[in-house]
Amino acid sequence: MLLYEQLPSTPVIDLNRAVALGMAAGPDAGLAELDRLAAGGAPAGHHLLPAARADLLRRAGRLDDAAHAYRIALALVRTGPEERYLRRRLAALA
Repeated sequence: MLLYEQLPSTPVIDLNRAVALGMAAGPDAGLAELDRLAAGGAPAGHHLLPAARADLLRRAGRLDDAAHAYRIALALVRTGPEERYLRRRLAALA
């Protein structure tokens, strides 16, 4: 986490910091950070935040919530490879 603390705050760096926190301190810590970012006006209309949320929810064992977040991300994604990845992750929850 020290590297992220040295970087300037940008939407992508903040998102990556939240994911790293979720990997290091557990999914609930990462989810709390994502919630903080969303409440602080993180860019809406982009698939990365709900996709990251979906992955952390999956890791926390909250599969129904993860599926919902994957569906939100799928509605926002704009590239074929990312869409295919998200569809595979969603299908893996079933």
